[in-house]
Amino acid sequence: MGLLSFLKNGIRGGRGQAAEGSKADRGILIFENTSDVIRAENRLKAAGWPVRVMGPPPEIQRGCDLVIEFPLIQRLEIMRLLEEAQAVPLEMVPVTGPLLTPVDLFQTVDYGDWLMVRAANMKICIEKSTRTIVNISGGGCPDVPYLAQEMVGKSLTEAPRPREIGHTLCGYALELAYEEICRQCSAS
Repeated sequence: MGLLSFLKNGIRGGRGQAAEGSKADRGILIFENTSDVIRAENRLKAAGWPVRVMGPPPEIQRGCDLVIEFPLIQRLEIMRLLEEAQAVPLEMVPVTGPLLTPVDLFQTVDYGDWLMVRAANMKICIEKSTRTIVNISGGGCPDVPYLAQEMVGKSLTEAPRPREIGHTLCGYALELAYEEICRQCSAS
């Protein structure tokens, strides 16, 4: 990104546009545990920051199994928000090379009549023609059977959000898969 483009984006852009810039302008926040990731994500999204929860890059061997990708140019404001929310990361790392690139959490498989999205260790599968949830699986958390009982057999619009009824990392991962499958269905 040249200086002129940077100035144009800075003058015109809001928070969303700032994050749309070059991939080299990203950073990741590393947290000690998943609860801190969820608290930080909620606080940053409530403030309008376009952040993404992703898997840690292979070079990162500390913290939990999730990181938050954010627009690096906004690091001071984001760190201030996280300090106010008492969700301070262990470390903030600029993405400077391919080995520091966070890993996408989502895997999508199209089985013809069915579509499956996996986020971390949780999977959700729908019948494409009706958008009815036909299966929820994965994880080892105690609330997974309850989540499946409440969601399977219902359409994506009728089913409760996993975040509303789940209380574990599996519930959080299922929420991410649910959001991704809803996004993919709205695009088609």
